[in-house]
Amino acid sequence: MSRPSAQNRRELRVIAQRAMAERGLLPDFSAAAQAEADAITKPAADSSPSIRDLSGLLWASIDNDDSRDLDQLTVAEPMAGGAVKILVAVADVDATVKKDSAIDEHARTNTTSVYTAAQIFPMLPEKLSTDLTSLGEGERRLAIVIEMVVGADGAVDESAVYRALVLNRAKLAYNSVAAWLDGAAPAPPKLAAVRGLDEQLRVQDRVAQTMKNLRHRRGALSLETIQPRAVFNGDVLADLLPDEKNRAKELIEDFMIAANGVTAQYLERTGLPSLRRVLRTPERWERIVDLAKTLGERLPAEPSAGALEEFLTRQQKADAVRFPDLALSVVKLLGSGEYAVQRPGQKSNGHFGLAVRDYAHSTAPNRRFPDLITQRLLKAALAARPAAYGDEELEALARHCTEQEDNAAKVERQVRKSAAALLLASRIGERFDALVTGASEKGTWVRILRPSVEGRLVRGVEGLDVGDHVQVELVSTDVERGFIDFARS
Repeated sequence: MSRPSAQNRRELRVIAQRAMAERGLLPDFSAAAQAEADAITKPAADSSPSIRDLSGLLWASIDNDDSRDLDQLTVAEPMAGGAVKILVAVADVDATVKKDSAIDEHARTNTTSVYTAAQIFPMLPEKLSTDLTSLGEGERRLAIVIEMVVGADGAVDESAVYRALVLNRAKLAYNSVAAWLDGAAPAPPKLAAVRGLDEQLRVQDRVAQTMKNLRHRRGALSLETIQPRAVFNGDVLADLLPDEKNRAKELIEDFMIAANGVTAQYLERTGLPSLRRVLRTPERWERIVDLAKTLGERLPAEPSAGALEEFLTRQQKADAVRFPDLALSVVKLLGSGEYAVQRPGQKSNGHFGLAVRDYAHSTAPNRRFPDLITQRLLKAALAARPAAYGDEELEALARHCTEQEDNAAKVERQVRKSAAALLLASRIGERFDALVTGASEKGTWVRILRPSVEGRLVRGVEGLDVGDHVQVELVSTDVERGFIDFARS
């Protein structure tokens, strides 16, 4: 039986807090960290002559509708010969959050903000992440700027990294910007209110699409999966809806991928180590090959990002509705990304899914600790100082960040499943079309489409593997544990 609906958010919040503690994540800030945050009353300032004043440019942010922890701004400057200079400003969080402070220790423990269906557990106190270290609209803020000259073919021909002062002219949202870019809606009011910003974003969109096309020609994978988000009516859980990609999200994604590559290369050139984000050779390539065979396609015996991308592109065009199911299967079979220390001169493992060799998370320091680590390394390089972290410390942080990212993902998934169990509690006995998303000695897992929910297959698992389509019957739910059980029908 489902709980009284008015208790939905409260119940999920209790589940989220318990899951955080069980996974070694801190749901609350220490008294020392809170005291440090209380003592910070204004954004960081720096009058160093090396800091450029770029506050006159048409900077804007594009993020989720309700996001307040704004990490990046972007702006474009057309150049001769079809090239465009793209500037990405990243919030200078290190200017406020000092290494080894109590706030930094909390961030170092959790390593990431955790976004659950009922509550967000920010990596930094909200006073900072949503205000004093956020690139908020109308606020002059210190930033690290990654400058890229992008040629007409979408390649980054030149790049630079430096500190600057920036000003966000408009806080924009993905969905409304995407609808405007697609011609399905008028310009959002905040966009229309800033003279010249409409043309600015059209230039950025054009460059981002060119960069995306080049990445995919080089083997970057088209992996559009369905990520459900909880929809509440007050405190009542109303639905789980897919959070789908759109043109505005792609714009930001492609600029951030490029900026992360420039960051890694800059640290390499300056002789400093970096904390890379890597995705090694797929763990279950043979199963990906078998999955392609069931769809009448052939992939090479050895892993090939280019061949896999061509296969995914064909399948997306052939069946866009079912493509997220295929993409989810491939994501599961590729395995998880991880953090690894890259020393100057070493061969990089690269990122198989993005088809890039150099990649270091750097563009979300309010939300991810690896990005704050990278920011401190960048600032050391810019000031010609020794690295902010020693080799052994970086190695330990790489392992810890990988583990905690996995723990955070498990917390988010657990609360999402508890939310799904709430929605499905009254539908025991119903039948659904499902996709097998996991198959191992630990169990077999399936996902249904509406609502987008994953659960365990408790009967009829024989002969099934990731990517198989089956029909299932809902047999039980357990909200407290986030269990949803199906049987093959």
